[in-house]
Amino acid sequence: MGTITINIGNETEKEFRKIASLEYGRKKGYLGKALEKALKEWVNKKTAESRTLELLEEGINMGKIKFDRGELHER
Repeated sequence: MGTITINIGNETEKEFRKIASLEYGRKKGYLGKALEKALKEWVNKKTAESRTLELLEEGINMGKIKFDRGELHER
C-alpha cells in the first residue's frame, strides 16, 4: 500500500469529504476508500482514452475499406 500526500483546494476537500461520508459513512478509512475509487476510475478512463487514440492512429480496418484518422477528419 502506497502513501500519497496531496494539497487540494478547501472547497474541493469539503465537497469530497461530504460525498465520501455519504457513500461510505464516517468510518475509519472512508476517505482512503473514496479516493482510491476515484483514482481507479480516473486511471481507467485515461487508459481507455489512450487505447482509443492508439487505435485511431493505427487505422480502423472495416473489411475492404480502411480508414485512418486523417481521412475521417477530411470528410
